[in-house]
Amino acid sequence: MDKNLDDKIIESYTGLAKDNRASRMPAVLDYLQSATGLFLALFMIAHMFFVSTILIGDGYVMYRVTKMFELDFIFEGGCPLVVSVIAFVVFAIFILHAFLAMRKFPINYRQFLRFKTHKNMLRHGDTTYWGLQACTGFALFFLGSVHLYIMMTQPQTIGPVGSSFRFVHQHFWLLYIVLLFAVELHGSIGLYRLAVKWGWFEAKTPQQTLKRLRGFKWFLSVFFIALGLLTYAAYVKKGLSLDSNTDYMHYEYTEYKK
Repeated sequence: MDKNLDDKIIESYTGLAKDNRASRMPAVLDYLQSATGLFLALFMIAHMFFVSTILIGDGYVMYRVTKMFELDFIFEGGCPLVVSVIAFVVFAIFILHAFLAMRKFPINYRQFLRFKTHKNMLRHGDTTYWGLQACTGFALFFLGSVHLYIMMTQPQTIGPVGSSFRFVHQHFWLLYIVLLFAVELHGSIGLYRLAVKWGWFEAKTPQQTLKRLRGFKWFLSVFFIALGLLTYAAYVKKGLSLDSNTDYMHYEYTEYKK
């Protein structure tokens, strides 16, 4: 039998690599999970600021931001394909992160009961955070996939009018309200847990560090959920002002192309 195959079989049963050393693969996968999670969390912070530009100038600022991402300073009128490529890259990282995170999910009733008992016995906030992050992550796997697929296949519909039309007349308002809470809670908890895990922003004592990081986590959650709700309301308001037969691409061009 092939020697490499023998090593893999032994590692799979014992967790030990050759020469009786602990396998480094769990640490590598953990590092990749942290790196992809950090990228997605920072991307979502930037994404929220971008979409919230609909609150400024009755959509004109968002229109200009959209065209900037379409590289209209290079391609006349913009190239939506650029947005498709960005969405594809984010989608690939999103799937990789979900695949890596699934390693730590309870996979049967016994594991779920063990986690629930552990959480109730400890009554520790970080354990509760982990459970909430697992639940929101599970929801995001479905909700985020729908959103990213739309962005990847219909980039020309991104904009103050097209997005508002999708909110109201294509009934995405229900998906987006659940997605808003799931992504903001998942992202803020994720950043908090990354900071604790890797020792970022440490204070003089562990207690001071946790207090600081938890305060920052709550600030992120409240701030971005509040900003998201205001943005959500702006999309709904604009969507309600549109007719169901609106040619939103022509509308945007004539309204904002000045």
